[in-house]
Amino acid sequence: MTERTYNVLFLCTGNSARSILAEGILRRDGQGRFAAYSAGSQPKGMVNPLALKVLGDHGYPTDGYRSKSWDEFVAPGAPVMDFVLTVCDSAAGEVCPVWPGHPSIAHWSIEDPAAVGGSDANKEQAFLRAFEFLKSRIGTFLHLPLVSLDRFTMGTRLQAIGHLEEAGMTPSNGIDLHQR
Repeated sequence: MTERTYNVLFLCTGNSARSILAEGILRRDGQGRFAAYSAGSQPKGMVNPLALKVLGDHGYPTDGYRSKSWDEFVAPGAPVMDFVLTVCDSAAGEVCPVWPGHPSIAHWSIEDPAAVGGSDANKEQAFLRAFEFLKSRIGTFLHLPLVSLDRFTMGTRLQAIGHLEEAGMTPSNGIDLHQR
């Protein structure tokens, strides 16, 4: 039996950097199992060029991204989400729309690379760090036994993924998020 495709929405305030990186990573790494989307509560209207550069530098597609409102995903005819993951603290603190289908919701705090000042090299390094954190978290998410987890356990596991780096934990050093 083939596992169904899960819809995942990454949210950030501006939908120009972190949520775009996450969408790009899951779009490729979860291909066939997941459909990745991103949106913002107050979209900037453009994707940060450094997000596209970092994706491209790591072999990820850089086309088809746009900064859009989360309102698109509550409109009639929008894909129903299975998972909604906020990747910035301000979006996590906002009152979100009521999502059709009652998806699992979690917060994965990632520092805003677009807020880093200084040289172009400093800015690009910030985007690279955000990319690496997101890639690690999404990699862990991809290995969850989704069909065998109840809603409560899924929520707990998603929240734990959002705190891996804070606690110095990674999937390879002792935490097992894949237990049934």
